[in-house]
Amino acid sequence: MGNFHHTEQDLEQFRSRLLIASAGVLLLFALLFARFVYLQVIQHEYFTTRAESNRISLVPILPNRGNIVDRNGVILARNYSAFTLEITPSKTQDLEATIDSLAEVIEIQVKDRRRFKRLLEESRNFESIPIRTRLSDEEVARFAANRYRFPGVEVNARLFRQYPEGSLAAHAIGYISRINAKDLEWIEENGQSANYRGSEHIGKAGLEQHYEFELHGTTGYEQVEVDAGGRAVRVLTHTPPIPGNNLTLTLDTRLQQVAEAAFGTRRGSLVALDPSNGAVLALVSSPGFDPNLFVDGIRFDDWDELNNNPDKPMLNRAIYSAHPPGSTFKPLMALAALTQGKRSTTQTIADPGYFNFGNHRFMDDKAGGHGIVDMWKSIVVSCNTYYYQLANDMGIDNIARFMAGLGLGSRTEIDIPGEATGVLPSPQWKQRRFKKREFQKWYAGETISVGIGQGYNAYTTLQMAHALANILNYGRVFRPHIANTIQDPTSGEVRKVEPQPVRQIPLKVEHVDFIKRAMAAVNKEGTGARAFAGAPYESGGKTGTAQVYSLKGQKYQAGQVKERLRDHSWFIAFAPVAQPKIVVAVMVENGGFGAASAAPIARQVFDYYLLGKLPGGPAPEVEVEEVEPPEDGPQQPLENAHGQD
Repeated sequence: MGNFHHTEQDLEQFRSRLLIASAGVLLLFALLFARFVYLQVIQHEYFTTRAESNRISLVPILPNRGNIVDRNGVILARNYSAFTLEITPSKTQDLEATIDSLAEVIEIQVKDRRRFKRLLEESRNFESIPIRTRLSDEEVARFAANRYRFPGVEVNARLFRQYPEGSLAAHAIGYISRINAKDLEWIEENGQSANYRGSEHIGKAGLEQHYEFELHGTTGYEQVEVDAGGRAVRVLTHTPPIPGNNLTLTLDTRLQQVAEAAFGTRRGSLVALDPSNGAVLALVSSPGFDPNLFVDGIRFDDWDELNNNPDKPMLNRAIYSAHPPGSTFKPLMALAALTQGKRSTTQTIADPGYFNFGNHRFMDDKAGGHGIVDMWKSIVVSCNTYYYQLANDMGIDNIARFMAGLGLGSRTEIDIPGEATGVLPSPQWKQRRFKKREFQKWYAGETISVGIGQGYNAYTTLQMAHALANILNYGRVFRPHIANTIQDPTSGEVRKVEPQPVRQIPLKVEHVDFIKRAMAAVNKEGTGARAFAGAPYESGGKTGTAQVYSLKGQKYQAGQVKERLRDHSWFIAFAPVAQPKIVVAVMVENGGFGAASAAPIARQVFDYYLLGKLPGGPAPEVEVEEVEPPEDGPQQPLENAHGQD
């Protein structure tokens, strides 16, 4: 009996344990089922994507970058195919040993190895990475003979950017170069990260930078199935890239060549505009540079030479360098006086050769003065005294307000980056410019220097050309632009970069016509007459000479001044007078008198544009009589205060 009792107890314990175990098993199966539902149902899309990403990789296919051509179809930037030696790391057992062996067959420099390592860090194991670009036919043949020794190494054809005209219009066209960290931030800010996957180059300056997203195109993709080792198995889908759009420019390459050649070895800049719509016909910054140097990463020696060159060839002088305009400012002052009712065309002054203001004597450029001077004569003979008095009568606020309307002291918003604002002086500007309160006050004597284009005045060559174009267009202001059309190479659709009228300046026709006739007289009987002697067309112009440093009462003698301290040479001009087709502003750094250096350059540009005449060489300097101020000099309260012609 006792044994039976124990058996019943044991059986009851067994049943309890079995029940507990069964419940535990059921609970575990319930947990497993819940996890299964979570993974297979709730997280299905997530893990499907993860699995596909492990099995399938997207390989970017770079688009063909758009071409850039001038108004006549001359190619200024294009792409060409060249052979590249490339390594697929996943197919190579010993990468370093492979590269060392390759170096015995094809020259591989240290910079090639550095670039390869950087690209290796940014690429996937199965992607092909270039170790050498632009192989010669001989190098391709040598590798082909040794191909069996290098598994995972191939010669492929890739596209490269080329600038066939070299340094011609380099500051306008710009260049492309390798993408850096700053570029990546810019790409991400513009929501273009996906489109730039696999891209190595980006526009760094000029039109290449401004129209980057138009020129780049849309990146294509291949879906590639890969194994567990990251090796490509097969291509699943192929989405072709969409090539970038082509740019047609307003630039005239032949005119650009003439303008650049006219400078010779001189430093300076030139901007030629169509006044009717703001189209840029030529944009010169001398000296220039070869943009081809930057395409595949500029060599250290080349960069050092460009960066340390005292002539600063990388500086876009046409849109960035701002200088006092000298006497080229006077026609603008005359128009301001007419518009604001401060002078009439017939009102005269007596010029004794100086203008007294307080304790300062502002000297004219001609000893003894020009006698009786009206507005016409003031422009033709470039009478300083006339504009000293005019500036004093107008006041700085009226001057600044009118010049701001013409576009001086602000960016023109031309379609190339890096434009400077220049300096349009005013009491408000001076308060912003100087931190110390004792330097912030505007003195009435400072206005006198502004009247002849000196003092704090500083404008770019583009701004001066733009201001003159706005006048000739009777106050209708257009934004300067270099791009003319944007073409989709796939569909052939062409989008016009329409001239953009910005505003209308309230100018009277009779006032503008008077300024045009007076500037025409400058090239007939005034300071521009020698440069334009014998021209079969009628042109208008104004010379200017801007001081680089203060004379402090001494005579200016160019031969006794260091070359880089000599005066800058200015010339603004237009032609034909009746219906202007071209406006030019020329600035020659340290070129001396405007009539001597800058005006002959403008003459060569006009001769080609209007007559098709090609010059035989750089524009020669015209011999002009050097008109010096008297021995007591131009006693100005500021530096940059004399303005001769």
